[in-house]
Amino acid sequence: MSAVGSAAPYLHHPGNGLSGRVSFLGAQLPPEVAALARHVGELDRGTFRKLLKLVVSSLQGEDCREAVQHLGAHVDVPEEHLGTMMAGLHTLLQQALRLSPASLKPDAFRDQLQELCIPQDLAGDLGSVVFGSQRPRLDSVARQQGAWLPRVTDFRWRVDVAISTSALTRALQPSVLMQLKLTDGSAHRFEVPVAKFQELRYSVALILKEMTDLEKRCDRRLQD
Repeated sequence: MSAVGSAAPYLHHPGNGLSGRVSFLGAQLPPEVAALARHVGELDRGTFRKLLKLVVSSLQGEDCREAVQHLGAHVDVPEEHLGTMMAGLHTLLQQALRLSPASLKPDAFRDQLQELCIPQDLAGDLGSVVFGSQRPRLDSVARQQGAWLPRVTDFRWRVDVAISTSALTRALQPSVLMQLKLTDGSAHRFEVPVAKFQELRYSVALILKEMTDLEKRCDRRLQD
């Protein structure tokens, strides 16, 4: 017999006693961003903008090694500090661009940079990258460069009932047969007892609910 059917506390720069919001940088401040906050005062705005332009070009997939060396030869900043700040800017922008403009508001972004002791004029330049006209291009490159797992292209299932006969009992034992086809061309077939399938269904529903609740809480805190 068978039936056939075919998504922590807010981080701040040491010394600030601010509270209550979630940082776009995550639950722990990346060390390269902390180093950026320590050394960014060594740059004038013109040099910062040149460095920021190189970081944006790097995020767009361009090879900027020669340009970085050229910049280092023409600014009065130690080479290791320049490399540290470039790494910090790269991480900071990557983390900010992971969030949609609806989740990370410009005011919240600016306030969080201020708490990292990033000067206001430099924070404005960073905001123009995250929320400006270059954003669609950066999002497109990030999608193209991202590592994606294979996706499901076809899913089929059926419920089978096996008849088991013994000297003492005659029992019907249902099970769910499933077949998945993925975008990499592979196919996977497996069998799950109905009781285990119900446990799986419940666990997936619970995880999805928790992810939705967490996303809503983060959105509310980022918008505060």
